[in-house]
Amino acid sequence: MKNTPLLLLGLFPITFYAQKDSTKINHLHEVEISFQRKKSNDLSSVNISTKNAKNVVNISGGVEGILKMYPGVNSNTELSSQYMVRGGNYDENLIYINDIEIYRPFLIRNSQQEGLSIINPDMVDIVNFSAGGFEAKYGDKMSSALNIYYRQPTQKEFLGEISLIGGRLTNGFLSRNKKLSAISSVRYRNTNLILNTLNEETDFNPQYIDFQTFINYNLNEKWKLSFLGFYSKNTYEMVPKQKSVEFGSLQNPIRVDIAYAGKENDSYQNMLGTLSLQFSPNKKWIFSLDNFAYQNREREYYTIHSGYKIQAFDPINKLPVPSYDIGGQSINARNDLSIKTLGTQLKVKFHTNKNSNFEAGLKYEKEILSDLTNEWQYTENKGYVTPQNPNNFGILNDKPLNLQYNINGKNYITPTRLSAYLQYSQKLLLGNNKIFINAGIRGQKWNFNNETLISPRVQFAIKPNWEKDMLFRIAGGVYYQAPFYKEIKNLDGDFNPNIKAQKSYQIIIGNDYEFEMVKRPFKLTTEIYYKKLDQLIPYYIDNVRTRYAGENNSQGYSYGIDARLFGHFVPGVDSFISASYARIFENINEQGYIPRPTDQRVRFSIFYQDYMPKFPSMKINLTLVYSSGLPTGSPIHFQDGKPDFSAPYSHQQTLPTYKRVDIGLSKTFIDEKNNKIKDGFWSNFKELILGVQIFNAFNINNTIANQWISDVSSQSVYAVPIRLTGRFFNIKLDFKL
Repeated sequence: MKNTPLLLLGLFPITFYAQKDSTKINHLHEVEISFQRKKSNDLSSVNISTKNAKNVVNISGGVEGILKMYPGVNSNTELSSQYMVRGGNYDENLIYINDIEIYRPFLIRNSQQEGLSIINPDMVDIVNFSAGGFEAKYGDKMSSALNIYYRQPTQKEFLGEISLIGGRLTNGFLSRNKKLSAISSVRYRNTNLILNTLNEETDFNPQYIDFQTFINYNLNEKWKLSFLGFYSKNTYEMVPKQKSVEFGSLQNPIRVDIAYAGKENDSYQNMLGTLSLQFSPNKKWIFSLDNFAYQNREREYYTIHSGYKIQAFDPINKLPVPSYDIGGQSINARNDLSIKTLGTQLKVKFHTNKNSNFEAGLKYEKEILSDLTNEWQYTENKGYVTPQNPNNFGILNDKPLNLQYNINGKNYITPTRLSAYLQYSQKLLLGNNKIFINAGIRGQKWNFNNETLISPRVQFAIKPNWEKDMLFRIAGGVYYQAPFYKEIKNLDGDFNPNIKAQKSYQIIIGNDYEFEMVKRPFKLTTEIYYKKLDQLIPYYIDNVRTRYAGENNSQGYSYGIDARLFGHFVPGVDSFISASYARIFENINEQGYIPRPTDQRVRFSIFYQDYMPKFPSMKINLTLVYSSGLPTGSPIHFQDGKPDFSAPYSHQQTLPTYKRVDIGLSKTFIDEKNNKIKDGFWSNFKELILGVQIFNAFNINNTIANQWISDVSSQSVYAVPIRLTGRFFNIKLDFKL
């Protein structure tokens, strides 16, 4: 860290050298990644096609559907837009919209509860994604950075989609003088029909709605004013009645019949408003000032009682065994969360020439956080449900109940957070070889724990003057997981002011190879990485909720390799194949290294698009995913009503492999190029596409978690799988006026 200023100073001679021959430097744009529509100075990032993001079969309706097909990105659920990257958990990913960091929902514990992505693909212009080694301008997370830029309409437009699970409408506006542009959208989604594919009797009423707008006004050639705003409300109601689950093995099949009483009623509201002012005195300087306000209001209320019968089957005749076990449990929560964030950030960009630039930024945030937590789980045992004395029927055991799990907290804090970064990027020629450099440093201070974080980061790439079109990359640095709401909450439900940021030392080595095969373009990207992890906070994952231990008592490491073959497998249409191998381990309290709950291991995915040569208006897209099961199937033991995060040392179970195939079919009736109608009512449409989607085409019963139950007699513990949705057919209509 002491040598970071020297590193930056050492780049000035390189800049001077590069400026000597501006002709050669201006020619460097030809070596930028050819499959990206718009390039980024971040050498670790890839550009995601917004067209492919809209075409992919995706329940959550955002760009995350296509993102989950990329190497290193893992998700064992299709109902949530959350994802894990290279062994990190759901909380370790940065998301930006127009360079404003977006906070994710916090309380969501079930993949069924989140049915709508925050990102509207109809409004998206550019999507850049980095799976690690990202530049200093991005904030303090350890895994990935997703940067979304919303587009500015070039004409008046009205487009939308209507389907069995919801719809969206988007309106684009451009003034006559072209100074004012605006794009706004409203979306609604209800996944009730999809949830009904579950093998259970449950009344679902999940409703998701959001409104977004992006307004730009060019005051003159130098000054620009913009506003980004969104409001979203997700309500999730569930009244379970009964279900039957069959599991075990062929030799030892088991069936659990569960009856329920109670319900769950949750509400999640998010609001964001950002007013941005940009000043460009000339082509070299860009100043931008962003003032933003964010509010997150969440409520999670549920009280659910369950009674179950556990029955085995004779492995020979497959008939039920006369004897069976019984049990029951109760879960309860009254959780309320309110987060308000007010802030401002100033950024400066200076372009020395087309191939070099400096960038600096300063951000101030005021956080107002109110957390009320009351959550417990009670598992019935024989002593709790039977009379203490059989002769005194009706007199129950008056001893205090030992809850299996409980957390109770009331917290209110108003901390401030200050962050800043400085980075420099340069493209130059070294002989006939082309060089790319990006170096920077980032700092942050949060007055809640009075911790100062310093994060140096470097990226370097070289494109040799070879006949083969290859680019070699290396990136590394120090990355922090700055603590926030989840990390600072201890097992008692109180905020821990002594918690520290988790630390990750990263190095990534990559290669991009572009070539032609059968006269069509292809690109093979390969990356290997290693992460040294320190000051880790142990956690376990239940469904999609991450529960932290609240102490920095662990360390670990992660390594892996990612590969993606991208190209035109079919002429004129993008497709790709991804493969990953990743491992992540941790050592809790010096007990030895074991896999973390997000230990991915093997993952393979395909995104394939095709069309009928004689009928090009008929198209098909297919997504296929195979992934090793995560070790989140291990039971969480409890001591005095608190989870024991060291339990995996004595018992660890891995979930079954995740396998899924989704298919999309579409017929284009009207488009502006080949099928335009000039007369009549249909001439008002610029685009009209009818599509059929098949979610989970092979009806595979994937498992996202286990529900651990015990009987009242033997106290045997059973892992009852919590399965995801089955096959579902969706019909949708896309149009543009």
